[in-house]
Amino acid sequence: MIAKLIQTLQRVGINGFLLGLFVAIGLAALLPELGSEESGLPWNPVINIGIAFVFFFYGVKLDPKQLLSGLSNWKLHLLIQLSTFLIFPAIVFLLLQIMPWVDPDFRLGITYLSVLPSTVSASVVMVSIAGGNLPAAIFNASISSLLGVILTPAWMGILGAGADGEIDFWASLGELTLKVILPVFLGILAHGWLFPKIKSALPKLKYVDQLVIMIIVFTSFSESFSQRLFSAYRISELLIIAATMLGIFILIWVILEVISKILGFSMQDRITTLFCGSKKSLVHGVVIGKVIFPDAAVLGLVLLPLMLYHIQQLILGSIFAGYFGRKKAQA
Repeated sequence: MIAKLIQTLQRVGINGFLLGLFVAIGLAALLPELGSEESGLPWNPVINIGIAFVFFFYGVKLDPKQLLSGLSNWKLHLLIQLSTFLIFPAIVFLLLQIMPWVDPDFRLGITYLSVLPSTVSASVVMVSIAGGNLPAAIFNASISSLLGVILTPAWMGILGAGADGEIDFWASLGELTLKVILPVFLGILAHGWLFPKIKSALPKLKYVDQLVIMIIVFTSFSESFSQRLFSAYRISELLIIAATMLGIFILIWVILEVISKILGFSMQDRITTLFCGSKKSLVHGVVIGKVIFPDAAVLGLVLLPLMLYHIQQLILGSIFAGYFGRKKAQA
């Protein structure tokens, strides 16, 4: 009975990691003093080491030859990257001008969501289930992650200029270089000799990644709860933000479907465009956000729209992936 329930939840995108994030937020609400800066616990050193660990092994998993071989399908790659770093931010920027129901306090978080890179594992897995172009999904997810380290803080330096506290692009880029780019680069250099040695352990390493993200979410929300940032908002306001995130996801999906049809993409490439171009990375969102929003309380507020979008992209993405997969099997 329990195994069947777990399988059902996984089919709609509710997995252990997602449940762990809910637990982290719940714990932060119950024990905010434990994860706040006043706790006296060395959260920041643990988080910094964890981030370096995550991105070093992300670099180890990247195969330089595979990345180079994926350059040929340039129209597909260009559309996905433009969707991630130009179409998505432009659509959200325009929508925020005509959405008076969105509380001003959440506009920075929605803007931040729009400029993040695409997911890696979720996009690749869903494209695989749906029967899309898997090599292209791997290529675009990897490139998006690397570009996001530069483009996300650059966009926030422009679009987030009116936010409380100025976002310093160069300071953010310098810190991200040490915490993300350098570990990824070292990991890529080590790919040839280290990847064969740890290949069998990679499925277990993902739990370390997830633990680091849950710690960052816990400490950020702890600070927000300890400063009572969420006490000013009613449940109805949070539901409005969740509905707005759902609307943005569907709108981006429709736009990408129309563009990919106009460009004459095959069904495989259309599937890859839809999944890679509509996703936003929670991992990068949390890590990059930790750098460009040094105030942990503000970071908790900024991450809320991303968390809501992440939940919905997993659930809807899993449903759509299953639909395309069944359609392909029947063809």
